[in-house]
Parts: sequence; structure tokens; C-alpha cells
Amino acid sequence: MNMSFVLREENRALLERVRDMIRNEIMPLEEEYQAEINKGDRWQYTGRQAEILEGLKAKAKAAGLWNFWLTDSDKGFGLTTVEYAYFAEEMGKTPLGAEVFNCSAPDTGNMEVFERYGTEKMKEQWLKPLLEGEIRSAYLMTEPDVASSDATNISMSCVRDGDDYVLNGEKWWSSGAGDPRCKVYIVMVKTGGDDLPKHKRQSMIVVPADTPGIEILRPMEVYGHDDAPHGHMHIRFTDVRVPAENILLGEGRGFEIAQGRLGPGRIHHCMRAIGQAEMALEQMCKRALQREAFGKKLAQLGANFDIIAECRMEIEMARLLCLKAAWYMDQGDARAAAPWISQIKVVAPRVALKVIDEAVQMFGGQGVSQDSPLATAWTHVRTLRLADGPDAVHRRQVARAELKKHTQEKI
Repeated sequence: MNMSFVLREENRALLERVRDMIRNEIMPLEEEYQAEINKGDRWQYTGRQAEILEGLKAKAKAAGLWNFWLTDSDKGFGLTTVEYAYFAEEMGKTPLGAEVFNCSAPDTGNMEVFERYGTEKMKEQWLKPLLEGEIRSAYLMTEPDVASSDATNISMSCVRDGDDYVLNGEKWWSSGAGDPRCKVYIVMVKTGGDDLPKHKRQSMIVVPADTPGIEILRPMEVYGHDDAPHGHMHIRFTDVRVPAENILLGEGRGFEIAQGRLGPGRIHHCMRAIGQAEMALEQMCKRALQREAFGKKLAQLGANFDIIAECRMEIEMARLLCLKAAWYMDQGDARAAAPWISQIKVVAPRVALKVIDEAVQMFGGQGVSQDSPLATAWTHVRTLRLADGPDAVHRRQVARAELKKHTQEKI
């Protein structure tokens, strides 16, 4: 089995252009962008905040640096998943990176759903403006009253009534639903009774965000941060009516669609987490060489040499595992790729959290304050140990795959 993690020559030059834009045009505007969020209504997208981000997006689009996530597609650059990993890592080095290049979650996963499973009407109404970066979207799966890590528990009511479906229930952690540019939701619902096989009871349905009966109750906070204006919203649906044609593939196909959507999404998060770890290590090293205490550079105190070395080695190991998972995805066998995706989904956030935490320690009080991006980075990466499946679920999948090598029994 020949396994290659090499970028094709033309894509190396493309990656260098992305790297250059991130370092020289995006990163210098990070602080100003974040400061603008706290001016006026934090849930609006206007003024200098919009000017900064839309200006960067326009530059990226004009330069042809757009929609890299469209792997193995004639609509994008035709990158392999392995090649996209290098791009996602670079984009992960700045909070603005993914959106500037139209590669941010949950839009990428939703666009894949529309492309693979949507009708021509859906593609025209929703996929087209998403590909152009004109609107945003949200994916509504998790519910407050059930253990959603087992998606067979998803219970939002979706009942057929003539030419419509009627939705009732609540969703939370609906990432991106706070953004005023969010115009469409893809929602996991329950359409089948308990007499059906457990993986045939759920469906996915497309719901315009302005449909009557939708009420945003509150933004969920991550360690006290509401992530405005993107937001992770708690939403109530009360007799929300949507056309029956909005259901994707038909009733009972929700799990089939979810697996097609979540596999790439999980690995994209991991790629970006490695980029965040790289930035934390860079900041740690610069701090260690600039700051002095007890008459010495911080790098020369305590175990800081060992800490820096361990961080470098763990990042390298995580990157290689991520690339291996990406390679398995490129082979087209989702079942074979699944244990590798689960492995990196556990490892990448764990490594990134460790590196960020060590960087915080090197910065001292500044590291946990608003004067450093490290505190916010830590909270974002910590959520990855829960998003798209908690660690325990992924470890279970890895263990089951390992045990199956040694038994014919059902594990």
C-alpha cells in the first residue's frame, strides 16, 4: 500500500499564496476585528467589523483563493483530502482564516449536503449563495433533553401534514445561527416511530431561518464566551411548517446523510486544530526568548526546553495521524477511514489543548487574559472534544475496530 502525503507542485505554490495572505493581510487585522465585535449590538454584522472581513474575503476571492474544501471536485481546485489538510492547518492559525477563504464550518458541511443530496431548487436557492460566500448557514442536530452523542436519541418532532412537515422541539449548540447572515438551517428530526429500525427513524430537512415559529432563545456560552456574532444558539421550533419537498432524500435517510457530512467536517476541525497548536508553539517560543526572569530568558528556566521539545514532537505526531486519516478518506472507503478519523478526532484537540495550555503558562497572567489570543483559542479547542462526537464515543469506535480483528462476535 503506497501511502503519500505529498502536495502536488502546483498546489505547493497555491499553499504559499495562502500562507502569505494569512501572515501579511489577515493576522494584522485580527485584533481590530475582535475589538469591533464589542461595539454596539454584538449580534449585528455591520460597520468596520463587516468592512474588515468582507474586504479580506473579496481579496481572497479576486485572487482565486476560494473554496479549497471542495476536494475531488471540478468546482474547486480538485485538492485531495491530504492536500486540503495543509491548507486547513494554515487557515487554523487565525480565527478569521477559514471564513476569508470560504472554508468555514458549518457551511462547508452544509454545502456538501446540498451538493450531494439537495434538489436543483435547493442548489440554486442555497448552495449557490453559500459557494459565493454571500450567506451563512447552520446545522441543527444536538438537543437539550437527550444525550445527542447517541444520535438515535434525536427526537425533534417532524410530522407530515398534507404538503408540509410540521416541526416542534428544541435544538441547542446551533453553531452559526446567531449570525444575521445565517439564512438556512439543515435540521436533524425524527420522522419514524419506534417500530422502525433505530437508524431509520431520523431524517434531515431544510428550513429557511426566517420561517414563522422559530424562536432563538439564547446564545450558549463556552466558558463565559458567547462567540458573537457567530453564536451557538438555543432554538425553539413551535409548529414550524416547511414544504414536504424540503426533506433530504426522503424519510429515514438522516443517518446516511449525517455520515456523509460529519466525516469530512471532523477531519477539517482536526486540521485547523493543528494550525492552532502551531501558532501557540510559535508564540510560546517567542515569549521564551523575549521575556526574562531571575536574570535569564524564560527558555533557560525550569523545564521549558523539555516543554517546547515535547510540544513540537506531539504536533508532528498529530499531523502525521491527521494526514493518514485524510489519505484513508481519499481512498473512497468510508468504513475503512472511520477508525482513523475517530483517532485524530481524539488526538488533535488533546494535543492542541496541551500546547495552548503550555503557551498560556509561559505568558503567565497575560495568557489567561483578553490581552492574549491564547485564552480564546483554548476555549474553542476545548469544545472540539465534544463537537462532532465526544472523545468517549470516538474511543469506543477505535476500540471496536481493534477488537473486531480478534473476534467474530458483535462488539
